[in-house]
Amino acid sequence: MRTAEFDNDYVLRQAMLAFMEFGYAKTSMQKLTHVTGLHPGSLYGAFGNKKAIFLRAIEQYQKDRNQQFTALFHNKQPILETLKNYLSLIVDECIKGEVAKVCLLTKSISEVEGNDPQICSVLRGNLNAYENTLAEQIQKALDNNEFKSSKTAQQLARFLVMGIYGIRTYALTNSDPKALQLLADDLYCALLN
Repeated sequence: MRTAEFDNDYVLRQAMLAFMEFGYAKTSMQKLTHVTGLHPGSLYGAFGNKKAIFLRAIEQYQKDRNQQFTALFHNKQPILETLKNYLSLIVDECIKGEVAKVCLLTKSISEVEGNDPQICSVLRGNLNAYENTLAEQIQKALDNNEFKSSKTAQQLARFLVMGIYGIRTYALTNSDPKALQLLADDLYCALLN
C-alpha cells in the first residue's frame, strides 16, 4: 500500500480554516478537496468521511492552541502580565480577519448541538479543558499573591472564557481595534476585582 505524500498538519489546518469559515454543515467534501489540494480519494483514504476529517481538524486546532498558550505562559513574566498579553493576542486575532475571529470550538458546538453527540462531546471536552487551563494559570497568580479574589480560580476562569467568547462575537459586528482592546482591558480589570 502506498503511503500518503502530503503534510498531514497542513491539510488539517486547511480543513480547520474551511470549517471555521463555512461551518460543519456547509463544508462539503468538494470544499475540503479544494482547500487542501487533495483529490477526493486521497482525503477519503487518509481520513475517512467528513466527520472524521472534522474531528481530526478539531484535534489539530486544539494542539495548535495548546502550543500557543503554553509558549505564551512559559516565561518569566508574572501570570497576570501574561494574561493581559493573552487578551491582547485575542484582540489581534479578531482584527486580522473574519476567520481569525471565530473559535472553531464555539462556532461548531452551537451548530451541531443536538445533532451529533460524539462531536458535541469532543467539543465540550476541549472547551472544558480550555477553561481548566486558564484556571490553572489564575490559581498560580493567586498562589503567587499577584492579586486576591473572593472567587475561586475556576469561577474566574469561567468568567474570563465568557468574556473572550464575547469579544470574539462582538468582533464579528465591530472590528474597531480600539473598541476591542478596550473590551479586553475591561475584562482584565473585572477579573481582578
